[in-house]
Amino acid sequence: MLPSLMFLLSMGFLSSLCSCLEKRRKSGGAGVGDEADDTEDDLFFELRTLQIATNFFSDLNQLGHGGFGPVYKGLMPNGQEIAVKKLSVDSRQGIKEFTNEVKLLLKIQHKNLVILFGCCVEGPAKMLVYEYLPNKSLDCFLFAKEKSPSLDWTKRFQIVTGIARGLLYLHEEAPVRIIHRDIKASNILLDEQLNPKISDFGLARLFPEDGTHVNTFKISGTYGYMAPEYALHGYLSVKADVFSFGVLLLEIVSGRKNSDRRLDPQKADLLIYAWELFQERRTLELVDSSLENYDADEAAMCIQLGLLCCQSTVSDRPDMNSVNLTLSSDSFTLPRPGKPATQGRVSRWTTDSSSALTKNTTTNTTTTTTNASSTLTGATNATCSTKVFGGNSFVEDYSRNSISYSSMDEGR
Repeated sequence: MLPSLMFLLSMGFLSSLCSCLEKRRKSGGAGVGDEADDTEDDLFFELRTLQIATNFFSDLNQLGHGGFGPVYKGLMPNGQEIAVKKLSVDSRQGIKEFTNEVKLLLKIQHKNLVILFGCCVEGPAKMLVYEYLPNKSLDCFLFAKEKSPSLDWTKRFQIVTGIARGLLYLHEEAPVRIIHRDIKASNILLDEQLNPKISDFGLARLFPEDGTHVNTFKISGTYGYMAPEYALHGYLSVKADVFSFGVLLLEIVSGRKNSDRRLDPQKADLLIYAWELFQERRTLELVDSSLENYDADEAAMCIQLGLLCCQSTVSDRPDMNSVNLTLSSDSFTLPRPGKPATQGRVSRWTTDSSSALTKNTTTNTTTTTTNASSTLTGATNATCSTKVFGGNSFVEDYSRNSISYSSMDEGR
């Protein structure tokens, strides 16, 4: 029996060794005793593969452009559609550090977050590869009269709860806490069933000079959505995301943008108008007039919750756990909100529509970013172009460091 036993042991050793070598091969050279990441072999995309998939990054495949660079639609050999974000901004990270951060982002998975497939580190530009969502973003439905009927009240409330769940995951349940910093309608992508998916989460981690610590003076975000303590003083916390969520919540209920200079001065700023209606006990007048039927209790609760999220004092805003509990509760009692914060929300600058920031002849939604912030809408980050109002002028949102714009060609 001894020779047989020795034979079996030797075969077991060889099998184990072969398994370790196979892991090493798949992990790109990890030691035999090292643990290979389960996603390692799927992490990297070859540059040549992405070039072919995007028709060599053809302008016809470009979906949008923002602070991180352009985004392209791609088609893989197996028929899967992808979105490739080409990072034209210098991350000041080596390949190893960049790869480690991408590995971390790959572990951040939730049904209300856009899926990150991997990256490409070949060539002069690093790239991120995402799932492709052809239904564009929330703003393309919410602010378009021809598409807004697709968003009945039930669907809008589902979108609100989905965004809230995604933010709760980023703030409290993910492997590492993520502060998004740019929650807005154009950064909420919609799948085939119009379920919401938050895009561009965690990208600031790829640019550590911006950081997500308490104080940063390289601001990234979008005027109208940014919390005042962040826009004016660089103070960043999860409550900055809560503020942005509150603004977005009011937009979803009302079906209008947070700032619209075409309206009467009394109604131009959504936060101020919502607050005045609330004080006068006319809250439901804020609800989108295109909604034929809606739950009045849910709508009133959403408006009051939106105002609470936009309080001037950071500690007066609920966290996303409280927001989720409120949205999921059959009975709720909310505190009475004070006047919402309005400082630092509106850009002071305007420019002519012939600006180089415009693309072709359309006016595009402009976002406030730093040189390290993303303003693309989600995985593909292409926002709906809007008409020019008020002659040849349109309002653009500027930041202290740089500007980016986004445009829509065919969808995300």
